[in-house]
Amino acid sequence: MRVALVTARTTRHDGAGDAEARLDRLASLLADRAHDVTVFCAQWWEGEPEAFEHEDVTYRAVADAPGDRWTGLRLASALREYDPDVVHAAGAYPAHVLAARAATVLGAPVLTEYYDAPRAGRLDRWAARASDAVVAPSEMVATAVRARGLTDDVAVFPNALEMERVRAVDPDPDAGDIVYSRRLDADANLESLLLALAEFREYDWSATVVGDGPERENYERQVRDLRIDDRATFVGERSLDDRLALFKGAHVYAQTARRTPFATDLLRALACGCVAVVEYHEHSAAHELVEHEPRGFLATSDEELVECLGDARSLEREPVDERYADYDEREFLERYLERYRGLGAI
Repeated sequence: MRVALVTARTTRHDGAGDAEARLDRLASLLADRAHDVTVFCAQWWEGEPEAFEHEDVTYRAVADAPGDRWTGLRLASALREYDPDVVHAAGAYPAHVLAARAATVLGAPVLTEYYDAPRAGRLDRWAARASDAVVAPSEMVATAVRARGLTDDVAVFPNALEMERVRAVDPDPDAGDIVYSRRLDADANLESLLLALAEFREYDWSATVVGDGPERENYERQVRDLRIDDRATFVGERSLDDRLALFKGAHVYAQTARRTPFATDLLRALACGCVAVVEYHEHSAAHELVEHEPRGFLATSDEELVECLGDARSLEREPVDERYADYDEREFLERYLERYRGLGAI
């Protein structure tokens, strides 16, 4: 199958995030299955070639940088030349979706993916209605797509889980009792967990904070001000295997971020056997993973967060939880392939 993935940014561009990581993983999985994959994006490689192959995926430049004004015209021409069986476009760039639709009006179907809650502008509505299928990573994002009047037909495909790596990695013996993992930005809301730890002194639990970002210094200052610097360790960015080892060594995974379209590290931690404590926020989909999870606790306030951490002590951590194999990368890929074929792709 010839698959065209359309996105302004890839994981190799500055400012890339979880949306780009999801498409990058899909591209790799498709290529590993011997599908012909081309990513149409802004150029990130050096030199003059318009196309560049990397790890069995072809990247074709349709812009010199994300946001270039004439990307749509160049994209339509490039797609006609490529002649894909299906076009998979990032909904964050509605002009690209419309260009893809114009290029494939009599041919390939167009699947549009909204990783986060979309805008409700005219272009966004046109792009959604021009799509043959719409996908989101969580019910929260799917609900936002419907609420903004883009379309009522949204399929939810959760992010992929690397079960083989979950099974293979050894626990980190130096992991804290509680682990938190996220970019430390304005939406991280780590302060909720730090305040809970300060109230949790009688249990003498420790926490490991994984991640870096613009708010790290502020959080480290809060730790000192709360006098829990002997119980909260900041370890910075860590590789996936290092994070999995920490999850397998910890007792509880805490998720307190205000905004996340899909809590991938929370999913990984659950698969690693952690008990999950999630603080509910309107713009976070994390609660979806614990609402019906017997080893998950949902708090709606900072006070409840302390109570949930106390309740989590009553549950033992477990080895790898095979129930989460339904989220494995193979299942993730099969969901897309089934949808592509259902739309008429070869």
